[in-house]
Amino acid sequence: MKSLNIVRVFAVAATVALILPVVSSADPRTDTSGAVIESHDVSRSVAAPADCGPGSRPESGLQGDVPAADRDSGRSTEGYSCNISRIGGFAGRGAGIVSAAFDHCAYLGTIFPGNLLGPAPGVQVLDVSDPANPVPTVNLTEPAMLAGTWESLKVHSGRKLLVGTGVPALTGSGLLSVYDISDCAHPRLLNPGAGTNLQMPLPITSHEGGFSPDGRTYWSSGVAPGLVSAVDLDDPTNPRVIWQGMSGPSSHGFGFSPDGNRMYLSDNAGGLRVLDTSAVQRRDPNPQLPVLAQMTWTDGIATQHSIPVTYDGHPYLFTVDEAGSGGVKLIDVADDANPEIVGGIKLAINLPENIDSQIASASGGSAFAYDAHYCTADRPVDPTALACGWESSGIRVFDVRDPFDVREIAYFNPPAMTGRNVERWNSPHALASIIGFPALALPSALAANSRGEFDPAQAMSPRTGMLAGGDLSTDWCFSPPAWHGNELWVTCSDNGFLALHLDNDVYSPPANQQSTIGS
Repeated sequence: MKSLNIVRVFAVAATVALILPVVSSADPRTDTSGAVIESHDVSRSVAAPADCGPGSRPESGLQGDVPAADRDSGRSTEGYSCNISRIGGFAGRGAGIVSAAFDHCAYLGTIFPGNLLGPAPGVQVLDVSDPANPVPTVNLTEPAMLAGTWESLKVHSGRKLLVGTGVPALTGSGLLSVYDISDCAHPRLLNPGAGTNLQMPLPITSHEGGFSPDGRTYWSSGVAPGLVSAVDLDDPTNPRVIWQGMSGPSSHGFGFSPDGNRMYLSDNAGGLRVLDTSAVQRRDPNPQLPVLAQMTWTDGIATQHSIPVTYDGHPYLFTVDEAGSGGVKLIDVADDANPEIVGGIKLAINLPENIDSQIASASGGSAFAYDAHYCTADRPVDPTALACGWESSGIRVFDVRDPFDVREIAYFNPPAMTGRNVERWNSPHALASIIGFPALALPSALAANSRGEFDPAQAMSPRTGMLAGGDLSTDWCFSPPAWHGNELWVTCSDNGFLALHLDNDVYSPPANQQSTIGS
């Protein structure tokens, strides 16, 4: 029966790919006449390193690096920590790319086809009432959950909804399931029809997804083509597509202004587009979504998502690049038509002059090296801290009370699962480890070389020739951490779910703490 379901999932994906042009709006292109802003500057804004207190196990190399010597000696299997301690966790068979949390529960994302091989396929639900001992409750096994949720598994806390789409390989189509998580440990499927029933696919492509601020709309974006779909969830039992458009060849994640009238849509080439989404918010018939501005940059690629925040009432974005050592950009969006990069956050390993060291240490660890992926502010208004999953650098926590003078206050890089690839069936890291070379560091290496900042001798290590067979000598921490007072709940690909405690002397939760990821 399971194999039959898999066949049906692929059949649905193929069918939806064929019918998309028919069911979409007559012209899926958006108005892209907005201003184009180009940036060729390379940021060297490194966050001041953390001062590690008692009980820490500090990094032995550059900030964010896991040196080749530590990988080869086994030191990386002990992990690294600074002002953070592990309370508990649930490894299972690993976690997919992006997971989610709500109330006292966590939802572990899936990667296809690995999650099908475990004893508990589908999205694993954990009761984290006792963070030291998370308890699995149920598995969500609707087609979207089995097909791999990639970066689409998101929660809207106000409406108590969990949504995920099916993404078997980079881009998916047709599958979306909506759950009521009022009882967070036992989600209840709301849409047994469209999006869940294999004979009733939704006309969407998917890779990434997320909610509008009011939770009435779930937005799904594909990678190739860059089709973006607005799914109406006014009636969550009957999701329906109310707008589709393609403002560029390849879209990624996004963020929204607090009123939902502006979408900051990431471009995989490096950059973002500002879309006027007010017509969808108003539920206009035949809504039009003009592009107000297009930003492009060369300092980082595969732009991931944006977190809209305000400081003293002034709007900014924390925008994350998934590859190319772009780090996290601070973008002033007070003028919709003229957004401006005004700051940023990098680790020392991301500096152009250290890209050669990246290649030396990350080789043999598979495609990703040391890039930010998903971050979470601790509140949308005057945030005090930003916590990020920084791929092979682990979970990094920054004091952002002054966004122009950011300092790192803590980090936790979990123990590497070196050589334990076959145990982590639901880990994208294990699945991708047929590759050894850090391919996504190549653009920044070429750029550094063109500026004369890349020393081939520094890129050499005993690991440099490991082009295939990644050894899991670090973990990949992709998922956005969720703030729970002084705790961070997060998943990393190989270690699964982790409950972490920030030392009280480096972080004091604000009274109105609210995990904020932008979508």
